[in-house]
Amino acid sequence: MSDLPRKAVTRTAKLAALPLGFAGRATWGLGKRIGGRSAELVGRELQQRTAEQLFKVLGELKGGAMKFGQALSVFESALPEEIAGPYRAALTKLQEAAPPMPTSTVHSVLAERLGDDWRTLFEEFEDKPAAAASIGQVHRAVWHDGREVAVKVQYPGAGQALLSDLAQLSRFARLLGPLIPGMDIKPLITELRDRVSEELDYALEAEAQRAHAEEFAEDPDVVVPAVVHQSDQVLVTEWMEGVPLSEVIKDGTEEQRDRAGQLLARFLFSGPARTGLLHADPHPGNFRLLPGDDPDGPAGQWRLGVLDFGTVDRLPEGLPPTIGTSLRMTLDGEADAVYQLLCEEGFVKETIELDPDAVLDYLLPIIEPAQAEEFTFTRDWMRRQATRVGDPRSPAYQLGKRLNLPPAYLLIHRVTLSTIGVLCQLGATVRLRDELEAWLPGFVAEEATAEEADPGADIEADLDGNLDGGLDAETIAETAGDSRA
Repeated sequence: MSDLPRKAVTRTAKLAALPLGFAGRATWGLGKRIGGRSAELVGRELQQRTAEQLFKVLGELKGGAMKFGQALSVFESALPEEIAGPYRAALTKLQEAAPPMPTSTVHSVLAERLGDDWRTLFEEFEDKPAAAASIGQVHRAVWHDGREVAVKVQYPGAGQALLSDLAQLSRFARLLGPLIPGMDIKPLITELRDRVSEELDYALEAEAQRAHAEEFAEDPDVVVPAVVHQSDQVLVTEWMEGVPLSEVIKDGTEEQRDRAGQLLARFLFSGPARTGLLHADPHPGNFRLLPGDDPDGPAGQWRLGVLDFGTVDRLPEGLPPTIGTSLRMTLDGEADAVYQLLCEEGFVKETIELDPDAVLDYLLPIIEPAQAEEFTFTRDWMRRQATRVGDPRSPAYQLGKRLNLPPAYLLIHRVTLSTIGVLCQLGATVRLRDELEAWLPGFVAEEATAEEADPGADIEADLDGNLDGGLDAETIAETAGDSRA
């Protein structure tokens, strides 16, 4: 019944072949080096062959394998261009498509979850899926009230496949590490595995999507489809047209790229402040660029359509103020204050002692986009950052290994990195600082009151008022003396 593929042994065999292939290529690489080729040249060729096999296998599987591939794909910008170029198309394919379920399976799920008369709920239903992802596929349909809808149907056995794939992938996470310099793969796989139950629960997804749809209903920049119906393994939402962000990355104009990047940054930081939820799956397949009311209008009218709320971080108070405060103090060069705050929040363990200035030097290049009025995100910039923190010979790498990421910040960290990865794929010029000032708690320092800024200000105000009221000099002097006392 399931097409994930049907037999678990088939999936396990495909995934188990990956580390064997890695080992074989390592032996091949050693032979090439003995034969006189440079270590760097052999290393790049080895990395390219490894990546090609990885993406080929992940693209053939749904479940956790594809979920991991989607999460990994947003970091494609960190790869050297000669390696990333040949299989960039394969990465994009992971974000948008997967082999579909048989039609009979789709009908069986709909009958089981919506009732044997499920067809009466729809005026039309397209058996061919419009999109397929890691745990379900989407069919275009017309609801019985005439609305165009997207019908998301979960693959039978998706939960078991997710857990099995991610457990298998975690066993050789260390071998995948070199694919993305500076990134620890194992925590990513662990986090994906920990959130399996949430992503499989369409009731939770519907709740999160409703919250966003209601909050952004009148928003001029962000569009979230309304939820129409939800049951176990089936989620029906309003259909949303638009240009997939993957197509904007591939063929979009400069105006479209910049607009998409600005709105993506705006949604990342405004979402938690407005809904108490952080959309935690920011790969290009989950976003669309929609024209404004005037299709022939300027690019500034384009809006961002947002899909898939299966994975969210629940932040009822919004993003932690620590993030904005530490970011602002880093930009201001307050090394000691930043270090103290990082220690208090657990980013530096009690048993570790670091040089505050070295920590500041580590952070400043990473937050470069927040320093200027506008910043152009590029693959080259992303690669430089990845190399800086990922090269074992780099001081930044040595310092980074001694820093700690508290569990409460793990998902926020990944979502932020993923979003930056997409911005670099877009090559977008973004006024990031504007979004930080508008939405990130703690980024803008609270203004001191007049009395805090100048303790004598209240005295001067009293004196001015007294003079206007015609009091004599003796009374004025007494007032000033009492205030100073």
